[in-house]
Amino acid sequence: MTRPNAARRQLIALDVDGTVLLEDGTPSPDVVEAVRDAVAAGHVVTLATGRSWRATAPVLDLLDIAPEFVVSANGATVYRRDDEGYSRFHTETFDPTPALSLLREHLPQAHYMVELGDGTRLFTEEMEHWNVDQGYQVSFDDLSAQEVSRVVVISPEHDEADFVQLIADIGLNQVSYAIGWTAWLDIAPQGVDKGTGLALVAEQMGQDPADTIVIGDGRNDLGMFSWARENGGTAVAMGQAPDEVRSAASIVTMDVERGGVAHVIRRIALGED
Repeated sequence: MTRPNAARRQLIALDVDGTVLLEDGTPSPDVVEAVRDAVAAGHVVTLATGRSWRATAPVLDLLDIAPEFVVSANGATVYRRDDEGYSRFHTETFDPTPALSLLREHLPQAHYMVELGDGTRLFTEEMEHWNVDQGYQVSFDDLSAQEVSRVVVISPEHDEADFVQLIADIGLNQVSYAIGWTAWLDIAPQGVDKGTGLALVAEQMGQDPADTIVIGDGRNDLGMFSWARENGGTAVAMGQAPDEVRSAASIVTMDVERGGVAHVIRRIALGED
């Protein structure tokens, strides 16, 4: 792997859960300081996360960054900073009916939620660890009443391996999907992922994709790994990432508990030993 030219501005895109944050929601060791130093050196640090905007904004505050663009909902939404704060710059939506019908057939007891293009959340049941503030509980049929930017499925009786097997068995078509680190299924419009979101960000910024560093730990990071590597950038997998994710990366850093993000920012973006 060729080390990026740290003298040129790097676009550093960070996943959140399992990358910036530990499982208990606290920051990975030294990540706040490393991000601060990267920004001071002239690099742009942003987030590329599966989280909704409401769950993403507090992480920007934690890191004390205000990038012009932020990617959320696994690339389905891109936010842009303006004089009033942040507003939606780009949203991808799709008809969730086929995917929901197929999943309901195989996971009748699961909890389902959709996020509309304006960020409103509709859900069938309350979901632990998911923010449903300003959301509405509806019937399952009402989830398909309009186009959505994402579908979230949580089935407490199933683990990550079960979801992987389910996807292999039923074959979800016309959508993109990712399996979260606590075994939920996150579905986006076909062909949309963190990589497509970051491609739009780089284009708007006039950023050379070769001068990008993307860091993540989950299967929903594979899209941005591919985008970065195909364009000469660097894809970094966290040490605790699944083998599939580690294999797709340019390099593997230490795990989140040991400060893997801070280590790679300091070594690759800042050129420290």
